[in-house]
Amino acid sequence: MKKLSQQDKPKLKAVDFFCCSGGVTCGFRKAGITVLGGIDIDDSYKETYEKNNKGAAFIQADIASYQPEQLAADLNIVPNMDDMVFVGCSPCQYYTTMQTDKTKSSGGKLLLEEFKRFVDYFRPGFLFVENVPGLETKAGSPLARFKNYIESLGYVFDDDIVNASDYKVPQNRKRYVLVATRLGKQIKIPIPKNRTQVTVRHAIGHLPEIEAGHKDDGIDKHWTGRLETINLKRIRKTPHDGGTRLAWKDDDDLQLKCYKGKDKTFIDVYSRIFWDLPSPTITTKFYSISNGRFGHPEQDRGLSIKEGAILQSFPANYHFYSNSMVVAARMIGNAVPPKLAQAIAECLLQCYKHYGSIQNQGQSS
Repeated sequence: MKKLSQQDKPKLKAVDFFCCSGGVTCGFRKAGITVLGGIDIDDSYKETYEKNNKGAAFIQADIASYQPEQLAADLNIVPNMDDMVFVGCSPCQYYTTMQTDKTKSSGGKLLLEEFKRFVDYFRPGFLFVENVPGLETKAGSPLARFKNYIESLGYVFDDDIVNASDYKVPQNRKRYVLVATRLGKQIKIPIPKNRTQVTVRHAIGHLPEIEAGHKDDGIDKHWTGRLETINLKRIRKTPHDGGTRLAWKDDDDLQLKCYKGKDKTFIDVYSRIFWDLPSPTITTKFYSISNGRFGHPEQDRGLSIKEGAILQSFPANYHFYSNSMVVAARMIGNAVPPKLAQAIAECLLQCYKHYGSIQNQGQSS
């Protein structure tokens, strides 16, 4: 899709529900959309969100008890704003296809229903929803009800499964995406004409070499998790550039009992990522080699916090304010990749410019 020049860009505003550390906000701002604020229940995101996104307010609130009237007052917005985008990228762990315990995440499975309350009250010009592909297919998902409901309000939408790697994100990350508008008869998810993928080497190959357990003194967070002696031996024996745990499956000292005779089970665990491909999906545990293919391509360690942020397509000057590696990784892994969000934002701006010009022609005729 052709990008609009700054002079030609129409003006859109946005509210980022479930904003996390600001992945969507970052991408929207880069595209030229003014993000008024983000809402999240977790106040550990506040400093990172506000310091990286000047002028956007962080509202710490439980969306289940927060009311539309409160949002109207907090951000000085009103219903039926044609130039408004509501973003609803709710926590997705409950609908992930990964085999994880869903007990803790079950409380978030109906957050789309809560988002719907705000859509009903404000009826903004545009909507953007992003989630795991399982949101579309898992039994009990509120997605079908949500789509039927916005149609009843006069919205048209387009939805599909996209891969963030097609949008210059150096990571294979498949996501369900929905864009909607009530301003016209059609809207389409942007499909890049040039799908040249950004590789791990291109994204993080320039960073200085560090060891497992490294922690710098600054805020860039080129930090890595410590490795127990046994895991250090395992990663050292794992071939560079995509090697797997099968390299040491016959070593009785290194092989894990749970994987004996199971060479095709969770093959990515304890494996290295490839230099010349996009990375695997960056999760909240990307710093741990025992939680996926998160070993550095050639250094004997897991990915650093800085590397995870870059692979999520956060800008180099986007800082994550926490002294905890676990918290910083959660901020990164739960985020929407900014470059994916930026592509969606460009689509919405194009759509608004198109329908705005039609409305102006109708008013002048």
